[in-house]
Amino acid sequence: MSVPENKEHEVTGFLRAEGRKLVNGEGREIVLRGVGFGSWLLPEGYMWCFPEKGDRPRRIERMIEELVGREKAERFWEIYYDRYIAEPDIERIAEEGFNSVRVPINARFLLEDEEPVRYKERHLQLIDKVIDWCRKYRLYVILDLHGAPGGQTGTNIDDSEFDQPELFTDERNQRITVDLWAMLADRYKDEWIVAGYDLLNEPLPDWFAKYNDQIMPLYKDIVKAIRDVDDRHMIILEGAHWSTDWSIFNEVIDDNVMLQFHKYWNNPDTESIQVYLDKREEWNVPIFMGEGGENNKEWYTGAFRMFEDHEISWNFWTWKKMDRNNSPCSIIMPNGWQLLVDYLEGGVKPDEATAAQVLWEYLDNLPIEKCVYYPEVAGALLRKCPVRIPAIFYGYKGAGVSFGISERSGRSIGFRANDGTDIRFIDSERTVPNFQHGRGEPWQSDEKLCVQLAPGDWLAYEFNIPVGSNFESSLYSISIRLCAVNGKARIEISVDGAATNGYADANGWSWENVRFEEGIRLRPGLHRVKLATIEHPVRIEWLEVVPTSFID
Repeated sequence: MSVPENKEHEVTGFLRAEGRKLVNGEGREIVLRGVGFGSWLLPEGYMWCFPEKGDRPRRIERMIEELVGREKAERFWEIYYDRYIAEPDIERIAEEGFNSVRVPINARFLLEDEEPVRYKERHLQLIDKVIDWCRKYRLYVILDLHGAPGGQTGTNIDDSEFDQPELFTDERNQRITVDLWAMLADRYKDEWIVAGYDLLNEPLPDWFAKYNDQIMPLYKDIVKAIRDVDDRHMIILEGAHWSTDWSIFNEVIDDNVMLQFHKYWNNPDTESIQVYLDKREEWNVPIFMGEGGENNKEWYTGAFRMFEDHEISWNFWTWKKMDRNNSPCSIIMPNGWQLLVDYLEGGVKPDEATAAQVLWEYLDNLPIEKCVYYPEVAGALLRKCPVRIPAIFYGYKGAGVSFGISERSGRSIGFRANDGTDIRFIDSERTVPNFQHGRGEPWQSDEKLCVQLAPGDWLAYEFNIPVGSNFESSLYSISIRLCAVNGKARIEISVDGAATNGYADANGWSWENVRFEEGIRLRPGLHRVKLATIEHPVRIEWLEVVPTSFID
């Protein structure tokens, strides 16, 4: 694969914070758009469709050893690490248009058991390898300590042994953590493709908040150790309570810092991230949505457009997991997998031959070539054509840019309340939208919100045609799902500020899909569609932009 010209100019040189912006080695501004490698170096049970008794690495490891013995278990993990993320994954990520990856690391993956602390060189070489691939395909790499020694959360996500945040109750664990980062910084100090060091993933949920005053002092100790050997890489700091509580950030501890928050199932609106925007202004540093996802494609089109419009770098969680359609890659569940689930829940232990057959089929299914691939997930994240955009997810850049409203509705339903729209959101079943849908479950038809526009109202939507896509030379068609409130209505469509001489007409109360038939020729890049109501009120559920070759 040749590296696209835009990637060569975008992903080049050491990344650094410069005021509120990220800039690359050429001084060009850049927004990170990436994916996380969840469950690779820190296996997470929910991505294996396992119950609580198999919810973290040490429990999964124990189960596999019980089933097939130590020797086969060790071989299993060697194959697992080699196959879960491989060069074809990196190549596909770059082809999709992402420019970065986040690599979550479990300290146990790197640390030998005995004293004095030593590191597993073969496992470090796995990280070296992914860095080499990312340099080849031009993807910045964020190194993320996802599971610190002893555990920084006291939960399954950091492989805690006793469900306690022993990183903050045992000084030895803190010392090992500082030394671990010093080792990584020394090893990668000259690697420009490494974007930065994400010091701790999601430290201390609220129920362990009594230790919150230890987070910043530990950050300072880690930064000092890093800066003793590496003064070029960016430091990335996460807030407490799943990285959402930024009240711990009481002082700027380095001049090359980015602050990170995470966002999952709540409203994709500006109000929900305002506290992070305010801190960006206060500290004059870039901010990063370092984990978000585990929802559905409709939510993705809204949330990730919001990050883009607010110039926030982002990283999607996660690239690959089993039997789900809300990540780009879905590992096919092996035959007999339920036997392992039943065993974890106290059922009959399968014999060694049967267990090995199931586990090795799982390993065979790990490479991206064997996975079910969902290009529409990446399409939703990057709003790549072909794409369907729910009408409620018009742009987040404010009045006069993303929307125009002739008359306020005079009421708020708790969604996009401070975006300045006060637009008429219609929902037949609820007065408040519900975005608490995870694990890829689709919104049901009676849960879909629509917008109601009066004559003179308009909304703007953006989508992308990537360089090098299969549709560069295609004509494009725009479809809208709408209904007329008074039995008839008309919407004018413009693209990139130019009128298209096209109208979408609605007749009757029933919902209908109206396609603007005339093909539009568009070049690669970002494009903007504006929908303006001309006659009578109209309700809109979604708009869709597709190459005409997609239309039967």
